[in-house]
Amino acid sequence: MIDIDQFLQVDMRVGRVTTVDDFPEARKPAWKLTIDFGPEIGAKRSSAQITNYSREELLGRLVVGVVNFPPRRIGPFESEVLVLGAMEAGTVILLAPDRDVELGSRIA
Repeated sequence: MIDIDQFLQVDMRVGRVTTVDDFPEARKPAWKLTIDFGPEIGAKRSSAQITNYSREELLGRLVVGVVNFPPRRIGPFESEVLVLGAMEAGTVILLAPDRDVELGSRIA
C-alpha cells in the first residue's frame, strides 16, 4: 500500500506523439517515440513496446506518460518517459484522455 503523498510524487502528464521511428536494436519489438509534453516539459523520447499500434495510429495521438523517472538506457537509446497502458492478453492498450487537453496537463 502507498499513501496519497507517494502517489502524487509520480508525475504523469498528457503528451502528443510527434515522431515514431523503428527500433531494430531492441531485444523485444518496440518503437522509438518522441512525445511533446508542452512548453513546461518539452519533447521527451521513449522506447515503447506497443507494436500492436502502427506508426500511423501513433502519430499525433495523445498518450499519458510518467515524466519524472530517471532516463533508462535501452541498447543504444535513452528512454526518458514511461508511456502508460493497460495490459490485455500480452498487449498494451494505451491510456489517453477522452478529449483534447492541453499538452503537459497533469494526471491527478
